[in-house]
Amino acid sequence: MAGTYDGLLLINKEPGYTSSDVVAKLRGILRQKKIGHTGTLDPEATGLLVMCLGSATRVAELLTAHEKEYIAVVKLGVTTDTQDMTGRVISEGDASFVTHSILHDTLAAFKGSYEQIPPMYSAIKINGERLYKMAREGKTVERKPRTVNIAAISIIDDERLGTEHEFTMEVRCSKGTYIRTLCDNIGTRLGCGAAMAALIRTAVGSFRLENAMLLSEVERCRDNGTLAEHILPVEDLFRDMDRVDVERDYINRLSNGNGFGPDKVILDVPGDENDVPADDERFRDGETVRVYCGGKWFGLYKYSSALKQFRVEKFFYDPD
Repeated sequence: MAGTYDGLLLINKEPGYTSSDVVAKLRGILRQKKIGHTGTLDPEATGLLVMCLGSATRVAELLTAHEKEYIAVVKLGVTTDTQDMTGRVISEGDASFVTHSILHDTLAAFKGSYEQIPPMYSAIKINGERLYKMAREGKTVERKPRTVNIAAISIIDDERLGTEHEFTMEVRCSKGTYIRTLCDNIGTRLGCGAAMAALIRTAVGSFRLENAMLLSEVERCRDNGTLAEHILPVEDLFRDMDRVDVERDYINRLSNGNGFGPDKVILDVPGDENDVPADDERFRDGETVRVYCGGKWFGLYKYSSALKQFRVEKFFYDPD
């Protein structure tokens, strides 16, 4: 039956599948059409894909704003046209001089914001055409650099550095960051070239790979009737946002999509031991929060200091 499942499902993508392949296979397993993925993974990359089922598909674009974490294997001494080891080798260089100390200092230089030029082999559209389609035709077009942020980057294994000129790094980064391009940029900075040899996405926001399922496990859970236990509510997507509880007598107005002022906020929430500042100090202009009333989640609201009011940004309240 279509539309049976609503919520988020964490999938551990296996190599050889595109993100669209995972969507197609899930549609067959769950027997419903309304399924979307967030944050494309390359076919040979593995790891976490957060899938949106049913009504959750309308928040898919919000998930792309979350930080992501990866483990990548980097091959030094080579550059390719795809910036990973599946591509055609463009050049080779001597990486024998790279030590742990040199590598550590090089990675540290990428921490923070930097301008990254998206790769030709990507799904970005320019003048209505996907870059990877142009690349397959042998075309190269100018791409504007994008500001990305590397929140954390570190070496987690460099035992093969002196023999195979490979190392493994862990990266936490902003949306829109291409790890393949980061690897290529590291090689350029070192002067020997580099390409990505393997990639695992380990986290998207607060969602972790260890809680994800293989497609075969999804199918097994469907058959034994336990799949619903693995589907997360949409509100879990926003766990990293502050929670605001509104006085219960305001529930009817909230149900109709009305906004509310800080005076309607319950300052003494049970279980919250933090000292709460005065109303005009507690909320920042433009801040988005999760709003609850009577124990029910209503959605996302944005605060306007000029209006001294919270206005609906995304409404999710379901009276049932």
